[in-house]
Amino acid sequence: MDRWLGKTAIVTGAAAGIGEAITCALLQNGVNVVALDVQKEGLAKLDAECKRKGFPGVLNATYCDISCEDEIDAVFSHVETLGGVDIMVNNAGVCDYSRVIESNKKTFEKLLNINVLAVAVCTNKAVRSMRERNVEGHIFNINSVLGRHLLLTTNMPDFNLYPATKHGSVALTNVVRRELAALQVPIRITGINPGSVKTSITAHSETMKDYFEKVPYILPRDIADALIYALGTRPEVQVRSIVISSLINIGKLFYALLNCRLRSLPSSILESFHEEYLR
Repeated sequence: MDRWLGKTAIVTGAAAGIGEAITCALLQNGVNVVALDVQKEGLAKLDAECKRKGFPGVLNATYCDISCEDEIDAVFSHVETLGGVDIMVNNAGVCDYSRVIESNKKTFEKLLNINVLAVAVCTNKAVRSMRERNVEGHIFNINSVLGRHLLLTTNMPDFNLYPATKHGSVALTNVVRRELAALQVPIRITGINPGSVKTSITAHSETMKDYFEKVPYILPRDIADALIYALGTRPEVQVRSIVISSLINIGKLFYALLNCRLRSLPSSILESFHEEYLR
């Protein structure tokens, strides 16, 4: 990690959850961080907490709506005065718990704008900055296991276009990696795919709360640890993708995924199922 001391990172969605954990981990390792979010109160709390902990890295907490390209442009222009971005962390994400077939275009646009388009725009601008300065860079896209496969049960929360946007983010990560390899530039890109993380997104759903009672959740710091690991590998090492999931008993996982569905069965059948497969 020594080569990243004093370098500058941009982290989106930095005021809480995964973004906050990543920001703190980078600061702790001597990286200066421009932390972006629309939550002004959250940014203020983050700034106060980081000052209290006395991290060696310098925090620049900045309000930014990444769905607005003008605001992104302003951030990158400011970062150029700091020497340019060396690490780009596309973490910000939004979810919606309505069904696609009962939703609307406004909701679709919100999900696509934050989860896909903003990631593409920030990645584009970060790569441009890195290439112009001919420096080593690293881009991290915080994707999701839902960008790789869907949940097995129909009775988990409805995520609207969220899985579709994360499939798009995973594909974007792979496309950019191929483009960078073709240019033979010292810029790496890593996709981190968490499972169920205890954040404000998952806390919103009553079904997810029930799920977490049976399946251990992942903490934001687990994602931050994975990012620091990938960042610290030698420049010749390309960590393409990291999947982070809970280590649990398979029988309990199967039961947790199907639990809501099983509830609709007569109690006698449910008891028999439990005795046969989970005793």
